[in-house]
Formats: sequence, C-alpha cells, structure tokens
Amino acid sequence: MQNIQLQDIGLKNYKDAWDYQNELFQKIIAIKLANRDREEQKQTPNYFLFTEHTHVYTLGKSGDVNNLLLSEKQLEAKGVTFFKSNRGGDITYHGPGQIIGYPIINLDYFFPDIHLYMRKLEEVIILTLAEYDLKGKRSEGETGVWLDTGTPFVRKICALGVRTSRWVTMHGFALNVTTNLGYFDHIIPCGIKGKAVTSLEVELGKKLDSKEVKLKILKHFSKVFKAKFIRETLKK
Repeated sequence: MQNIQLQDIGLKNYKDAWDYQNELFQKIIAIKLANRDREEQKQTPNYFLFTEHTHVYTLGKSGDVNNLLLSEKQLEAKGVTFFKSNRGGDITYHGPGQIIGYPIINLDYFFPDIHLYMRKLEEVIILTLAEYDLKGKRSEGETGVWLDTGTPFVRKICALGVRTSRWVTMHGFALNVTTNLGYFDHIIPCGIKGKAVTSLEVELGKKLDSKEVKLKILKHFSKVFKAKFIRETLKK
C-alpha cells in the first residue's frame, strides 16, 4: 500500500495552485531521474492536494479558445481570469463551491497506464456520488462523470483533466458541490455542446458540508488506488 501526503491548501487562485503543483511534480521527476544512477532506488513521494479556486476559466492544451464565449473586457467585468493550462481536455470553469483534487503521484507505484488512471479517478467520484444515492456514469468518448447518460437530460457533475510526464501525474478532477453553475453559461464546457452541467447541491436540493464530501472522496480514493493518506489536514 502506497503512502500519499495529503494537503488541503484551501482557496487559491489558479496560477498559485498550478505553480505549487508543478513544484511537487518536478520534485518527483527529479528524484526519478536521479534514481537511474543509483544502485538503491530512492522512494519518490506521492501527494494529493485539495483546493478551491477563485473564479477562472482554464483551457486545456488541446482545447479551442472559441469555446470561451466572453471577451477580455467581459471577463474583467465579471471578475473572472483565464488561463491556458498544460492539462488535457478543453475548457472548464473553476470557482468557489467546487472540490478540486490534484493527485501528484508516481504511477510506477500504482499502474503505468494513463487510460486506467483516468478511469480509476472517475470510479472514485462515481463511488462518492453513490453515497448520496446518485448514479454517476461515464460517457463513451468523454472524460468525466455524468448523470443520466444516454438520455436528453444528461448532465456533467465532475470534470477531469490531467498531465503526465515520466508516469508522474498532475492536475486532476473538479467536482461541483455548491458551485454557481451560471459561470458555465459563458463557455462550451469541455467543448461539448448540448449537455448541461450540474452540482451536488442542485441534485440533492440542499447545501452540503464540503469536509464531509472530501472525506468520502478520500475513503474511495484509498480503496480504488490501494493507498494510505498521511498528514490529513482538511479545511472546510
């Protein structure tokens, strides 16, 4: 069972959180590269960050900027920033009320298979939603977790986008909990037209304690990834 250092870094703007992720990401890669010249391999650390972002639209490296429907002036007027990210996927929104999880882990200790990694991240969220009697599903050809797939009422509740290098991961998932979904009206989320976005609050018709949701996510992540979290410092 692998140990993962858990850090809840609270509300951060996207750039600061990205820089911190990258610092940890590069640290793991540097150790892996140094290991090539060592007879005894040094264990690389694994990290999991919980965070929440100030209002921001982020565009993945393969995304289409035309899926952002606001001009620079309109963004400024709404108090929303825009970043081109190095994760996979297209455009999405991050903001208060959204639980964001960034696993920064060495997949050599788990399974060096990015497709399987993505499916297991989805499984963590699907199991978490099941605790609220919501049937999360995958949508063929589209990453993330959805409700009512295969119906006219399909809606996305969790977005995924990651980056890997030398089997080290960064970025992760964004689960809408009490998110203001109005911000999604100004983009074509994930570049997918005609599909709605939802949140736990909307689906359950009540406010939720984010710490409770985080604990459920951690429980299922531990089970799915066969990992143990250390330094568990959760913030509301």
